Amino acid sequence: MTSDKQEDSSLVTRHSSLPKVVVLAPCKGIDPGFRDTVRSLLGQDYPDYEVIFVTESGSDPAYHQIEGLLQGESHPHVSLIEAGPAHGRGQKVHNLLQALDHVSDDVEVFAFVDSDATPPYGWLRSLVAPLADPEVGATTGYRWYIPARGNWCSLLRSIWNASIATALGPHKRNFTWGGSTAIRRETFEAAGVQQRWLGACTEDYPLSKAIKELGLTVRFVPQCLLPSRGGCRLGDLMQFTTRQIVLTRVYSPRLWLLVLITNLMFFGTFYGGLGITLWHLWSLVAGRWSLVTDSPLATSDWPLATVFVGLVYALGVMKAVLRQKAIELILTDARAELKRYRLSYWVLYPLPNLIYLYNLAFSAVSRKIQWRGIRYELVSPTETLILNRES
Repeated sequence: MTSDKQEDSSLVTRHSSLPKVVVLAPCKGIDPGFRDTVRSLLGQDYPDYEVIFVTESGSDPAYHQIEGLLQGESHPHVSLIEAGPAHGRGQKVHNLLQALDHVSDDVEVFAFVDSDATPPYGWLRSLVAPLADPEVGATTGYRWYIPARGNWCSLLRSIWNASIATALGPHKRNFTWGGSTAIRRETFEAAGVQQRWLGACTEDYPLSKAIKELGLTVRFVPQCLLPSRGGCRLGDLMQFTTRQIVLTRVYSPRLWLLVLITNLMFFGTFYGGLGITLWHLWSLVAGRWSLVTDSPLATSDWPLATVFVGLVYALGVMKAVLRQKAIELILTDARAELKRYRLSYWVLYPLPNLIYLYNLAFSAVSRKIQWRGIRYELVSPTETLILNRES
């Protein structure tokens, strides 16, 4: 009996230390694994929370599917609302702003989640717990794309995204990712996030900036790295990757410049050296060595350049191996799927550099993006134009 009372007491203490949370889940369309995402959000291992699903309209397929999943069951802590079409800001940002008007007064923490990433049942508890540290302004996870079998573009998307995912860590340079983020309500209000979102196209860059201006940090929570599944076509791949870099160009120009410099350096070092090496080798095999020695590209040190390129590649492979092992330790439910692509992650890591160069070139001359069927022009961090919508 005593042990039962002690256990009950520890449960009360454990639960009482966790504040009430609202999970804001903006949705548009049906993403792969959407039903699992909804069910997971409804069954989180957390004592006191509510969920607000929000779509642009009741005609959205996501609205009908959520409505169907909620029918016949009692979910007193769940709301499903229509935000209406956005004007002068991103539809996702608009959805979140409308959802905030439906939050209960006793909610202490806001959590945000994307509909294309399925959180584990302990996600919310892991995301909220570090907020007990007064120096932590927000917590964040990130997404990891699980490639679809036989879908080359989804594999490239995953490799491209991997470098961003592993930029997060135990340091002060973290940023919030809107698909897996939590923030105390008082911090959200003190930072004026709601006002910063009024003309924004994206929610996470303004949120990150607001937190850092308060002198607080963003804590990365590895357990809140979320799997995202589904295939994609080449157009989808280029649209997704380019959108990320255009957003970076507008909301964080210094980071964009850093990405530009590092990718140009890698391209010049790796692909430049690889090109010279292959050219020399081809000339030797083809018996055209005299043409090579008379060329301005000719160099007697090309074997050394070959060794250097090989060293750069080997170091990159080692980094990819360590990254992959770390991800498999976190995403245990997806470990079997991830193991299938180990070799691809290791040996194909230079390919995203070519995609990055296209993204960077596009973002240097254009601020237009396509996002969930809506075409935007990002005039500035606080001014967004909606150019057209899919009918």
